[in-house]
Amino acid sequence: MIRYAAPEDASWAAPLIYEAIGDIAHTLTGADKQDEAIKVMEQFFREKQNRISHENCMIAVAEGKPAGLLISYHGSRTEELDRPFAKRLEQLTGTAPIIVKEARSDEYYLDTLVVDPNYRGKGIGTRLLASFEEEAIRQGYERTALLVEKDNVRARQLYEHIGYQADGSLMVSGHLYDHMVKMLAVPI
Repeated sequence: MIRYAAPEDASWAAPLIYEAIGDIAHTLTGADKQDEAIKVMEQFFREKQNRISHENCMIAVAEGKPAGLLISYHGSRTEELDRPFAKRLEQLTGTAPIIVKEARSDEYYLDTLVVDPNYRGKGIGTRLLASFEEEAIRQGYERTALLVEKDNVRARQLYEHIGYQADGSLMVSGHLYDHMVKMLAVPI
């Protein structure tokens, strides 16, 4: 089963999001340590109108427990959703940060996809990807996109298998990613 997330999912979701995005979590939160970054992400997950808000999250449930999650939104909302992080960073450092825009303005963007280690290899990631594409179609978007780290061969193979193609590269938080896109058939 796939369901929409709720604020009370934050304590389970934040560590998984951290696992998926790694250094990007430190860039977004301004936190040096893992525990601090997770705590800040937990706060943002509970809140609305930001990149990792529960509003943008779907959760896969297996055996009655959360087993994986995805975060997605339309690329035209990227700057708006990153604004709370930029505000926090400016308060911490005194200077306005530059947050790399990962999503293009004409695509429905898969920001984060991660499966709990206890449930990996059971098709949950594939089901979450299908839900992501269904959500894009439901909202009327025909172009979907995601980033995959250059050396993440397993994830790249999955994305290519279901029709994603690389169309460029992007450096985010010191790591090189391929930007991958897929066109969907949206009913008229």
